[in-house]
Amino acid sequence: MALTQAAAFIEQKVLGHDNNATTEQDITNPGRDRAKYADPSGEIMKALVWMGKNTVEVRDVPKPRVVEDRDVILKVTGSTVCGSDLHLLHGTVLQLEKGDILGHEFCGEVESMGKNVTGLQKGDRVVASFQIACGDVWSPMRFLRMMVDEISVTTATRNCLRSYGGRTAGIFGYSHFTGGFAGGQAEYVRVPYGDVNLLKIPSSVPDEKALYLSDVLATSWNAVVDTGVEQGDVVAIWGAGPIGQMAAEFSLINGASKVIMIDSNWRLDYVKSKYPNIETIDYSTLPRGTSVTSKLKEMVPRGPDVALECVAGEYAKGWAHYFELMLGLETDSSEIVNEMITSVKNFGRCGITGVYVGYTNHFNIGSLMERGIRLIGNGQAPVHMYWEKLLKMIESGEIDPLKMVSHRVKMEELAEVYYKFEKKEDGMQKVFVETKFSAPAAAGSPALTTYTK
Repeated sequence: MALTQAAAFIEQKVLGHDNNATTEQDITNPGRDRAKYADPSGEIMKALVWMGKNTVEVRDVPKPRVVEDRDVILKVTGSTVCGSDLHLLHGTVLQLEKGDILGHEFCGEVESMGKNVTGLQKGDRVVASFQIACGDVWSPMRFLRMMVDEISVTTATRNCLRSYGGRTAGIFGYSHFTGGFAGGQAEYVRVPYGDVNLLKIPSSVPDEKALYLSDVLATSWNAVVDTGVEQGDVVAIWGAGPIGQMAAEFSLINGASKVIMIDSNWRLDYVKSKYPNIETIDYSTLPRGTSVTSKLKEMVPRGPDVALECVAGEYAKGWAHYFELMLGLETDSSEIVNEMITSVKNFGRCGITGVYVGYTNHFNIGSLMERGIRLIGNGQAPVHMYWEKLLKMIESGEIDPLKMVSHRVKMEELAEVYYKFEKKEDGMQKVFVETKFSAPAAAGSPALTTYTK
């Protein structure tokens, strides 16, 4: 039995869940208990499921049903693949089980709902928050501080409490470690507390733009404002993927005087084509003896004011971390975080947005302390705090999420898309996944790409 499945078995069957959750957990696939979780009609849907380390498949599974009185069942009209999904594919995030439906970013149309759902009607177009909140404390000023303890459905496991010292929120399609909720890379999805976790989409905003309010826009915005990008700041961003790209745009919107992006592949050219005023560093082409830190100090002698990590901790650059990760001696590499700490100016600010699961070795705590560096973890963005503001920015044209979308693909080919996304093939930056319920492509949406011959 794989480590991730063993962890799920121990937590669920041996230790048991804590009693903090306010909605039912571990419904990662309605086919596991058809009588309780599958729609009585017997309707079957297509869904992307995890089948083991480095293996995902699109399978036919039962359509979900309303389980609790504030549930909403959505017809999914759009979903996507996130870099965070690759950590699930690799089995880095524990407590996955075969058949778990993945996907934490999705939008759709209300198909049915429980009797206590308010403010929504059948047929409403909505986008979901990747986090599952109950809404008991609903003050925007208190949202960030209270996110885990009161607002969020704290469905994370006892192991999470022991490892982290506190619980994280429930997350769609992100293993039993975060509650065990089926994700939205499917034709239907159950949304607990639907009246809180769904935002209505106005007719002026197509799904291809609204979808990304689910995660990537809120996460990028949070990385920038939580780390404190201010007027005139120089911002260095590690990672030229969608999060890095939007963090660059939001940094400029918030007054950054210069943005420098660090990566090693074609994604730098992609971002440069969208934002020609952004400077770039391809770390793989640096001369021998030149580090990312020394190159940044060459470009900005005192060092950037802010460093944003938009990659993740599972990708080793050096041999030491490569073998330590492979042998299970650490869960995350500290290399990028160390580069950030040594690169920023004294009393600079470093924000970590990429996924880090557990423990790291060789962390440069000395530089952090001696130079007064602020290190901020801001990966779990409070989506509900930002999504109305960001929606208005889309409506006004201040931001255009389609700038980061390179592909439109079909639900049926999503497994192949995962593997191409993992390998950074075909120039794949961000995708829009259409289902049988999707509307015709909106203006500006990429043409449909098919991979099946």
